[in-house]
Amino acid sequence: MSIAVSASDVKKLRDMTGAGMMDCKAALAEAEGDFDKAIEVLRKKGQKLSVKRADREATEGAVIALVSDDRKRGVVVKLSSETDFVAKNESFVNLTRQLAEIVLKHFPASLEEALALPYENITIGDKVTEQLGVIGEKIELAAYERIEAEMVVPYIHMGNKAGVLVGFSKSLPDHFESLRSVAMQIAAMKPVAVDRDGVSQAIIDKEIEIRTDLAQNDPRNAGKPRELLEKIAQGSLNKFFQEVTLLNQDFVKDTSKKVGEYVKSIDKELAVTGFKHVTLG
Repeated sequence: MSIAVSASDVKKLRDMTGAGMMDCKAALAEAEGDFDKAIEVLRKKGQKLSVKRADREATEGAVIALVSDDRKRGVVVKLSSETDFVAKNESFVNLTRQLAEIVLKHFPASLEEALALPYENITIGDKVTEQLGVIGEKIELAAYERIEAEMVVPYIHMGNKAGVLVGFSKSLPDHFESLRSVAMQIAAMKPVAVDRDGVSQAIIDKEIEIRTDLAQNDPRNAGKPRELLEKIAQGSLNKFFQEVTLLNQDFVKDTSKKVGEYVKSIDKELAVTGFKHVTLG
């Protein structure tokens, strides 16, 4: 049974993926209105999509990434707003930075704990609620991430649209700017994990399913059993891992190197221990 698909939902999926309007409408109908499933439907039908794994429909706000003075700890917070006008306001960005400073000082384990932290004579959660009345539109502390390592390097993307933290296994303050390039890589290329071992089995299984369906729909594979196509799909995952894992991506500042090779060129014993990436949207 097909469901009615609104024009606004079709436009939303088109904005997310770059696919054609009729393809988006059909995919939403097949997925019964579920956007993630609709994207899978489009991919399985061989659509070339512009959708990025870390992106969804854009919302406004500010993202701030900060590290402690000893660079052993880092936090990134996102304060969201409804309009770009509010997000670019200096007082809004300053409030986001104040909240990040409080969170960095206390280093809570979760977003819920962050909202309960003291802000002057109230809590951070109360302060955010208070701003709803002051600003006149909905705002919320929408994301909080933290990281600990021997050295944490932050990066805030232009206009506070994204914040990145990268943890390294050694403290190399003289190489701070070089290591910051790794954080910039994450903001630009949006990896999902440090290396292949960090990619969840759920993501791998979904990619195999999509690649198998694409192969099954290819006339050149007519008559081949699905089990064989699944093995072929599994064997083609190397390119996928090169695209979605940080150390295996081409380094954007020097595409003759992988990011892992670039890190080792700074210090042969240096390793990336983890990263956090928060974006608007």
